[in-house]
Amino acid sequence: MKAIRKLLDSQAHLFESGGKLEHLHAFYEAPDTLLFTPGEVTKGSVHVRDGLDLKRMMITVVVALVPCCLMALYNTGFQANLAISQGAQPLDAWQMDLLLLLMGSPEAAFDPTNVIANLAHGAVWFVPVFAVTGIIGGHIEMAFAVFRKHEVNEGFLVTLFLFPLVLPPTIPLWQVGLGIAFAVILAKEAFGGTGMNVLNVALMGRAFLFFAYPADISGDQPWYAVDGLASGIGSIDGLSGATYLAGAAAGSIDWASSAMAVGGSAWLDAFYGLVPGSMGETSALACLLGAAVLIATGIGSWRTMAGVTVGTVAMVLLLNAVGSETNPAFSMPLMWHLVVGGWAFGTVFMATDPVTSAFTEKGKLIYGFGIGVMVVLVRVINPAYPEGMMLAILFMNMFAPFIDYFFVQANIKRRVARNA
Repeated sequence: MKAIRKLLDSQAHLFESGGKLEHLHAFYEAPDTLLFTPGEVTKGSVHVRDGLDLKRMMITVVVALVPCCLMALYNTGFQANLAISQGAQPLDAWQMDLLLLLMGSPEAAFDPTNVIANLAHGAVWFVPVFAVTGIIGGHIEMAFAVFRKHEVNEGFLVTLFLFPLVLPPTIPLWQVGLGIAFAVILAKEAFGGTGMNVLNVALMGRAFLFFAYPADISGDQPWYAVDGLASGIGSIDGLSGATYLAGAAAGSIDWASSAMAVGGSAWLDAFYGLVPGSMGETSALACLLGAAVLIATGIGSWRTMAGVTVGTVAMVLLLNAVGSETNPAFSMPLMWHLVVGGWAFGTVFMATDPVTSAFTEKGKLIYGFGIGVMVVLVRVINPAYPEGMMLAILFMNMFAPFIDYFFVQANIKRRVARNA
């Protein structure tokens, strides 16, 4: 790190005021700010200081996302290796050669019981998506900083992690680039940049891809087979599997079986995250660990998370009681709603976004409650779209300012009446 610091310092004069590359200062500042703490700090008694700045806030969220990132690697590799063990082959030739180089043999590289093999295989899928997100999204951020002549901030850092985590592993890389470009330009920079966006940036990118390319973003794409593979690996055309939410909408799941009961093998797999789905959204356990970090540090609002939970519980119990002879999703148990799809990930990391959520204390409860109600309504009432967390959060993002407005006005009226 000292060598990098020395290199950056030696080139600083080129990007400072009056330097040859002054207009490209944002491209120098971005890696400098990301890797090191600022060398310039406020001084004097005229400044109000706080130990929490934007960079520390973003880094804390990234730390909270670490369990989800690890599960994204492990479960993606696990699902791929599990598919291979049943005869499918999801890799291109160069990916297979890389895994064989790392692991030594097909038996070791594609063993679903081998933790290292699962992590390595998952990285082959996750890292390219992460890299494309960072390269394209990051350069768009820097380009806008140059155009607007302002400093690069760390707001994109969290989006860099969130966006790949809400995508399926089979998403084409060109769609990843298109989605993050749409999100950064139209959902963020069009509104003025970090802190000015109305809708969650990562979810806007995912929503764009879902409605533009539903076949690819839905996760129904199979793990494709490749000809000419090492012996011992099958050659079926492909393998894919429906998620539990899709099964609930189709009525193909027996919720009364012992495996589906809370603590049963199927429910525990969903809780731990060992099920198909978007790369970082499958593990409710990883999201709980992230929630503990966000709540302990005060970065994520427990009120918002509680509101989502209460809204979900209330709506699920209501629909369970009402029942339906034509819609089997009405009977989906509460504890399954909490562990499948993007519910846990959205509750912890998306709904609590400080920019797009409500900021008044009581408003956070109402905002979260609305998300909880909406996600169940979309999941259950609309069988064509069994996952509803993304739309529920984006919908309530639009109402967050109105919720805050009424609570702020109520506080003003109360204070005026008290002082009258």
